[in-house]
Amino acid sequence: MSAPTIKCIGLMSAGDMGGAVGARLKELGFEVCTALEGRSERTRKLAAEAGLADCGDLRTLLDTSDLVLSIIDPGSAMALAHEIAALLPGLGKHPLVADCNALAPHTKLEMQALLEKAGARFIDAAIIGPPPRGAGKIRLYLSGADASAMTGLAHDAITVRVVSERVGDAAAVKMCYGGITKGTVALLTELLVVARRLGVESMLDEELRGSQPAMRDWILKNLPSMPPKAYRWVPETREIAATFEAAGLTPLMLKGAAEMYEAVAAAPAGRESPEQARAKARTGEQVLADLDAGMPKKA
Repeated sequence: MSAPTIKCIGLMSAGDMGGAVGARLKELGFEVCTALEGRSERTRKLAAEAGLADCGDLRTLLDTSDLVLSIIDPGSAMALAHEIAALLPGLGKHPLVADCNALAPHTKLEMQALLEKAGARFIDAAIIGPPPRGAGKIRLYLSGADASAMTGLAHDAITVRVVSERVGDAAAVKMCYGGITKGTVALLTELLVVARRLGVESMLDEELRGSQPAMRDWILKNLPSMPPKAYRWVPETREIAATFEAAGLTPLMLKGAAEMYEAVAAAPAGRESPEQARAKARTGEQVLADLDAGMPKKA
């Protein structure tokens, strides 16, 4: 089957990452649309800021798009795949559908079977990096038989890397990398909150400055942007845990990270939007204080 020509890209959804990616793709000359039916006012605002066209509902998005990018909460990714699979047979189209979410390789294979049975051409995609706005840049990893069809999405802020023709390989890169980043953030956040509660945060900070300055600076730099993303990191860390378990290793460390992110997501700082968090411009130390106050304490 020949490589498809991509002119119109349908994007679900225009959130913090999706909206930024859509804006960059428009700069490359692609038509980029999204479906705002039933979406929140925040998503509508982000879509407008990114200049994305609203095609109304998902059915219309599928009918008009050559490539569909799923960039959503990983906990909702399979539900969206089922919606797409239910609509495609009635359209008589065979669009490329790229799942760009943080899912385990075996989850991507399950999604591939579902969507290809409905007539789609599936691409396993994975995004690493912050939303590509301002100085932000991402690496877009791709795998699957049609992965090369997306190389035209390369942009100064989007580096495209084809891993292989095997679905699951891009997901594997993301899961292993996410184990480093999400796992480390969870561990360091927890230990810093514990140090505050035990009354030794100043002494620990002095020790970290002297013996682990790079680690100390890294977590304090990353903490301000973490709480609003914690709800999405819960399903992601569970997918990483499942990936580790499928490879014959323990899933327990990343299951613990998922529990940590559940607690963060339930705290006041975790209920903010990324835009609200950026507007507050808190330091890492201030975020730690907020999490300490907002996360559960033993009676």
